[in-house]
Amino acid sequence: MFCLIADHRISLGAFIIISNEMVAPDYCRITFSAPMIAQKAEPGQFCMIYMPSDQGFMLPRPFSILSASRTAGEISFFYKLVGRGTRILSQAKKGSKLKLMGPLGNSFPPVESGALLVAGGLGIAPLVFLISSVSVQFTLIYAARTAGELVSPLPGLLEPGENILPVTEDGSKGHCGNALDIAREYLPTTNILYACGPNVMLHSLAHICRSKGIQGWLSLEERMACGIGACRGCSVKTINGYNRVCHEGPVFSTGEVFLDA
Repeated sequence: MFCLIADHRISLGAFIIISNEMVAPDYCRITFSAPMIAQKAEPGQFCMIYMPSDQGFMLPRPFSILSASRTAGEISFFYKLVGRGTRILSQAKKGSKLKLMGPLGNSFPPVESGALLVAGGLGIAPLVFLISSVSVQFTLIYAARTAGELVSPLPGLLEPGENILPVTEDGSKGHCGNALDIAREYLPTTNILYACGPNVMLHSLAHICRSKGIQGWLSLEERMACGIGACRGCSVKTINGYNRVCHEGPVFSTGEVFLDA
């Protein structure tokens, strides 16, 4: 059963799970057959996934879109097992259905040649979607605490090389440090930034971009209850007042949004 809500670009319905697999300890990728969403999804957008109602969940959860195939009509998400909700999601079987609403929010502008992309942890998901069809030159900094958390959500896509720079806080893979340590080296030579990750990382990147006059785009991660702007629970302070991450975002320019460190 499907239904269209007030915005004709957004679909709400129960979609079949094609696969739901663990790609690394505590990290999973789930794929749905959802042609109505896949046809409209753009990098940076997200969907609300409704957990099984018989498990006591009342509200859906937001998940950044990892990939969308218009030809196959499939859409994928990347998630970490961090609580009861994601653990129950990881138990959803192939062939069963879960309700999705999406695509929601705005999207990243197209990647420009010479761009710097910075991902922290699960912030890699929307950036994978962003670079999936890019043919221009770019550099991606992908940071996590340990090598075990530096997970490629799609096989072979994030192999280290000239344009893929893995970073771990404990030095177990790639550069030792955090995303900002490496980003500071690359920002002076780039003209545009795309980033997603923890607010403390985005706060620092926004400050650097504003001080250096670099154009930047940040995908924010906030708790959400509705996903369509009705509850205003995900509002953040911007130069235009408080805007909703689910509706005016999740992608904001570094010049318009103020983030708490």
